[in-house]
Amino acid sequence: MRRTLDSVAAQSARPGVWVIVDDGSTDETPEILEEYRRQYDFIEVVRASDRGDRKLGGGVIDAFYLGLDTIELERFDFVCKLDMDLDLPERYFESLMRRMDENPRLATCSGKPYYENTRTGELVSEGCGDENAVGASKFYRVAAFEQIGGFVHEVMWDGIDGHRCRMAGWIARSWDDEEIRFLHLRPMGSSHRGVLTGRARHGRGQFFMGTHPVYMLIAGVYRMLKPPVLLGGAAMILGYFRAFVGRQPRYGDEEFRRFLRKYQWNCLLRGKAKATAALEGERRDLWESDSAAEPV
Repeated sequence: MRRTLDSVAAQSARPGVWVIVDDGSTDETPEILEEYRRQYDFIEVVRASDRGDRKLGGGVIDAFYLGLDTIELERFDFVCKLDMDLDLPERYFESLMRRMDENPRLATCSGKPYYENTRTGELVSEGCGDENAVGASKFYRVAAFEQIGGFVHEVMWDGIDGHRCRMAGWIARSWDDEEIRFLHLRPMGSSHRGVLTGRARHGRGQFFMGTHPVYMLIAGVYRMLKPPVLLGGAAMILGYFRAFVGRQPRYGDEEFRRFLRKYQWNCLLRGKAKATAALEGERRDLWESDSAAEPV
């Protein structure tokens, strides 16, 4: 957490306000946050009660909104949901804002996360797709964030938001450029009961979101090639089909699910980059009409 605090404090463009939510920590977190709050006037701390167990997915967003509800969002052009296990490069926020200024269709964006291989010391990419911003660092244009209705309080919130952006004609993106690569101090999905539990949770989230079974199988097989080899992809598939057989709840927007599955089939047939580019081209008029309707 100190590495995250220090890397944000060292940014070339600091946040106007950084609301840090202490979601019921029982260690030294409150004392550390108070130390930094006294040192930096842009830091505010919100402390929530300890719920007794960690609530994944939706719990992250519950905490995010505890912080968001303390500010007047209309005062800001950009908002970021930021995890506290990241080490950001010095010009991270500056670079993202520059890219969003250059492309007004960008709704949300991020750099790419890397983690350190504990055996070799090498940095390893987490292999996140280009068509969305990474969940650990969701940097948003406030206008787009409000138009899509913010985040869903459930696992796969960080996939649903990108697809909702595309539905509305916006663009979601992440780049593997050196100036905005950041270090994930805990590999994605490993912060609660290990990586395999995280992969299974991801599979359950894909079911909730509305992903087609065929797409999930192919995605799971592809993930078997990534660490943890074989087991990670298998855990994703198992998590999905456990939710399928158990008839667990799904995201309730049928139009969204139809949109998602059409996009997924196009990704399988044409490749994700071509399918995404084609969809962004098809939806440009929708974004332009909505933008033109906004008051100047």
